[in-house]
Amino acid sequence: MLKDLSCSICAGTSMPHDVVDFNKSCEENNGKFLRPSGVSIYYYLCHHCGFCFAPEICDWPSEKFSKEIYNSQYIDIDPDYKENRPKNNAAHLSKIFNGKTEHIRHLDFGGGNGSLSDALKGFSWDSQSYDPFMHKDINITDLGRFNLITAYEVFEHVPDANALMEQLNSLISSDGVILFSTLLSDGPIKPNTRLNWWYAAPRNGHISLFSKKSLQTLANKYNFEIGSLSSGTHILYRKVPDWAAHLFNQGKKTN
Repeated sequence: MLKDLSCSICAGTSMPHDVVDFNKSCEENNGKFLRPSGVSIYYYLCHHCGFCFAPEICDWPSEKFSKEIYNSQYIDIDPDYKENRPKNNAAHLSKIFNGKTEHIRHLDFGGGNGSLSDALKGFSWDSQSYDPFMHKDINITDLGRFNLITAYEVFEHVPDANALMEQLNSLISSDGVILFSTLLSDGPIKPNTRLNWWYAAPRNGHISLFSKKSLQTLANKYNFEIGSLSSGTHILYRKVPDWAAHLFNQGKKTN
């Protein structure tokens, strides 16, 4: 019998929610299904803050993530991650911060092969990329501080959200902005229902699924304010910088 667990976000009681096959991937949203692996992955749900997670995978060593998830077949279940997504995100950032780039020192956290940062450099940005899986030889404390950090499609991949927040906290300047994307689970994940949401995809490494309340709780733990520009794009900050005031005003309206 599966035991209840403590929620790493709010310390509330997390109960077994549902079980899916390891090969459940985000491409199912596009009508593409992998052959079942026969490996069962259990997701737990905190009934206090709504955080949903896969504890078994969260306990994997980094080497197993590289072998089982972020391997040569990853392109098949996330075909946009190498080129299309970084290119589109770079174009969007360039647009929303048009005329402000002289004020920005940017880090793309979880940036994979660095495509987004490379694209921004083409727009004359001061930008660099860091990925915990790609840059294991880099000491994060040597990177310095940034006043804009992006983390696109990162939060749902992390086995330890608190460790992620500690890393981001060590990299962001006092007046900096963290802009990140992850879909909110409010609606798609509810107690006493099956986990059919396409975004709950262990083969993609989607092992940490956030509700609005769980993100708010996580932000509060690290003394951040949080706003949401949409159901999938969010901002963390402590002090509103002039060069990003327009973005924060938008974020506050959707809180």
